[in-house]
Amino acid sequence: MKLLKRSLSIIFISTLLLFVSGDFSYSSLDEGMWTFDNHPSKILKAKYGFVPSKEWLDHVRLASVRFMDGGSGSFISPNGLVLTNHHVAMGQLQKISSGEENYVNTGFLANTKEEEIKCPDLELNVLIFTENVTERVRAAVEKDMSDAKALKARRAVMAKIEKESLDKTGLRSNVIDLYHGGEYWLYRYKKYTDVRLVMAPERQAAYFGGDSDNFTYPRYDLDMAFFRAYEKNQPIKSPHFLKWNSKGAQGGELVFVSGNPGSTDRLYTYAELEMARDFRYPLILEYIDKYLKALREYAKKGQEQQRLSLGMIFGLENSKKALTGEYNGLLDEELMAKRKKNEKEFRRTVSKNQNLSKSYSDAWDIIEKVVKENRKVALLQFYQNLRGYRLPGIATSIVRYVVEVKKPDAERLPGYHESGLNEFKFRLFSPAPVFKDMEEAVLSFTLQLSLDGLGKGDEFVKLVLAGHSPDEVAKEVIGGTKLDDPKFRKKLIEGGQEAVANCKDPLIVLVRKIDPLLRKKEKWNRDNVESVIAQAREKIAKARFAAYGTDAYPDATFTLRLSYGTVKSYLYNGTRAPWKTSLYGVFDRASSFGNKGEYALPQRFWDRKDELDLSTPVNFVSTCDIIGGNSGSPVINRKAEIVGLIFDGNIESLSGRFMYDEVKSRAVSVHTAYIIEGLRKLYDAGFIADEIEGKE
Repeated sequence: MKLLKRSLSIIFISTLLLFVSGDFSYSSLDEGMWTFDNHPSKILKAKYGFVPSKEWLDHVRLASVRFMDGGSGSFISPNGLVLTNHHVAMGQLQKISSGEENYVNTGFLANTKEEEIKCPDLELNVLIFTENVTERVRAAVEKDMSDAKALKARRAVMAKIEKESLDKTGLRSNVIDLYHGGEYWLYRYKKYTDVRLVMAPERQAAYFGGDSDNFTYPRYDLDMAFFRAYEKNQPIKSPHFLKWNSKGAQGGELVFVSGNPGSTDRLYTYAELEMARDFRYPLILEYIDKYLKALREYAKKGQEQQRLSLGMIFGLENSKKALTGEYNGLLDEELMAKRKKNEKEFRRTVSKNQNLSKSYSDAWDIIEKVVKENRKVALLQFYQNLRGYRLPGIATSIVRYVVEVKKPDAERLPGYHESGLNEFKFRLFSPAPVFKDMEEAVLSFTLQLSLDGLGKGDEFVKLVLAGHSPDEVAKEVIGGTKLDDPKFRKKLIEGGQEAVANCKDPLIVLVRKIDPLLRKKEKWNRDNVESVIAQAREKIAKARFAAYGTDAYPDATFTLRLSYGTVKSYLYNGTRAPWKTSLYGVFDRASSFGNKGEYALPQRFWDRKDELDLSTPVNFVSTCDIIGGNSGSPVINRKAEIVGLIFDGNIESLSGRFMYDEVKSRAVSVHTAYIIEGLRKLYDAGFIADEIEGKE
């Protein structure tokens, strides 16, 4: 996987896959994305003879970084230097590029701190503090409340806790739902918004093998990028950073991954799993195919259009391959049989206990009923949306913001609570360039999709198109909008509800027209689907705690987790994949494909081949349990030294959204030895190597 692009997958695709499902079966394998407050010490001690100390855990947590545009990273020097993947950095690389300077393709190197380029809208988070607030959240729900009122009460108290924390500390504060309502935790983050690009290689080196090799192994990618965090125009002092181990990971070694996995569905029910298999995945894969076709048509217009669409095409291709792998997992009769068996055994455990049975046994039937009912309206909900690239979302945010902020905080829609408004405005007022011709192409495609899916008589279609074609509407609203100017966005926000109500901007006018319908649809979903399932899932979570205690890990939520495993080869295609690849293999693979297309190495590799140590490890695999969002996560050893950089998983790991398989599933990483070799001998960036090796 390119584990980031699931920027699409973490945020966009996860939203579309609302009803993907699974259930949890505890084991002592190298399984789990564990929270730092509940790491599997018993398993680690029994299997590896090692238990991380509190000091070790605190140090790793404070050295770990979340990229808020999707992905993970880590501090690797005392001067705020951050390591992540090239594909995590791609969005920012595109935003700071131009037709003359395409940093995605050519790479970038700042030889001095003065040359480091500020990213327009990148936010980094470091997890500073956590607190269990479960009892306070649950206390807000009164005994006889309806499901809808209970959901509203939980959200209200969560918003209140976040606002209190923000006012008290000034730190980004989020209440996180773990175990699907089993626990609620307050997470406080130190955030950095002055983040500057230091170095990235060419895309061809970072993504060597392209889409053909994506989600495969053996691999040969230099998928790395370096940023630096600043405060008050100075590099931050980062006392908690991961010391560099240039020897890197060794075969058979115990390693850990500290990162922010986006989402898994291992705790969902079998009924939800069936919904995903029979409806959601086929629908979304068809949508992605059509989206890719539209973008490729746009890319044919010229070189600049090719550059602008590259990131979206890359993300969609990656998502398609990832989702196809996940879908194949759902089609796997053995996997489905295991999930069904696990759920039956769990339900049997609950039914045998009178107290548990009375309180929780109906939860699975409730979810199954809601899922079946939702199938009747899910297609309508999918197509009744104003999707686009950036501008339609910006317009929707503005129209809703001026309404929501007038309400008491507890009454607002998610995303508009006081505790999150700083982050909201940071994104909304981003100076990143907007490219109207691509915006127009994407909006035209999505409007045509809605028209094809709903027909001319649908209420949403009539409101949006008003008798015109998708092309005509897209051209009018995108061509006439001023929302590509961040100053105009800010003026509207500052003008409040009156300014937005009187605004003649065609995109704002369109969103104003459809917003009542969208709100009505969203309220129906909250009252009839989301709230009911939330209550039922909380029952299942309580039953799971009663049966298994805390000997379980929660589904991924794009929050910090710790995984562990062994650097280990595996069997595939009738042979064995080595635990590591080398620079010998890089040149062999390029030569085998005639050094063309996806397998063309940058010329610098050929020019400097004689200077390289071709035995240098390039990529390696481990049994660490990861998923989208883990891109850029550090791989560390027992000493908390960095020995690798997560960037992908093998094709066999894709069904890991639903169930982990230690035999076949592998996390793929860049070896630290390759990073050093590349910095010193390929990119004339020895000063970066000196900084991370502590040789300055």
